[in-house]
Amino acid sequence: MEGMECLQAGEDGTRGRGMSQQHDASSSGRADDPVRPITLLQQRGIEAEVLIPFIRRLESEMGVERAHAVAREVIEEIARQQGRHVAEALGRSDIEGFTHVKESWGGAGGDLTIETLRQDGEQLDFNVVGCRFAEMYRQMGAEDLGFLLSCSRDFSLSEGYSGDLHLERTQTMMQGAAYCDFRYRLARQNDVREDAPAEPAPDV
Repeated sequence: MEGMECLQAGEDGTRGRGMSQQHDASSSGRADDPVRPITLLQQRGIEAEVLIPFIRRLESEMGVERAHAVAREVIEEIARQQGRHVAEALGRSDIEGFTHVKESWGGAGGDLTIETLRQDGEQLDFNVVGCRFAEMYRQMGAEDLGFLLSCSRDFSLSEGYSGDLHLERTQTMMQGAAYCDFRYRLARQNDVREDAPAEPAPDV
C-alpha cells in the first residue's frame, strides 16, 4: 500500500466520512494506448517472484528473525528513497500533496478499496477495506511475508516524503484484521517523538 510507481497526477479532493473509492481497471489507461504502465500490484508480484525465494534462502542460512530484519532494512530504505522522489516530483511535501499517493493506491485497478474518513490540510484518515495484495501473497504461499514486502514500507515512505508527516496505523488486513487504519497528520513543533529521550528531572 505504498508507492511512487503508480503515482497519478490527479486528485479528486473529496472530503468527509465513509466515501468509498474503488477504481475500474480501465482507469489506468485507454485500450488503444501503445504502452500501459503496470499496476503496483503487478509490480509487487514481479518483485515477489524474486524476493520470496531469496528471503526463504536467507531464512535457512541466517534464521527467520535475522533474515527478515535484513530484508526489512533494505525494503524500508528503498521506500524512504521513493518518498523523497515523490516529494521532488510533486514539488511539495505537505499532507495535501501526499493525497496524490493515496489516490494512486486506490486507482490501481481496484487493487485496494479505500474509505476516506478525513482529507484536508491537517489530517489524512482512511481505511483500506479491500486488499488484493494480501490475496496475492496468500496465493503465492507467502502470507507470512506480505507485511514485510508491502506494509512495512508505508512508514518509511511517509518519512522520506516529509520528516513532519506522521503515520499511525494499528492494524492491517495483511495481519488478519478486518481493515487497515491509516491516520496521517503533520507533526507540530511541540510534538514529542515516541522514541525521544525523557527530559531530565530538574535539580532540587
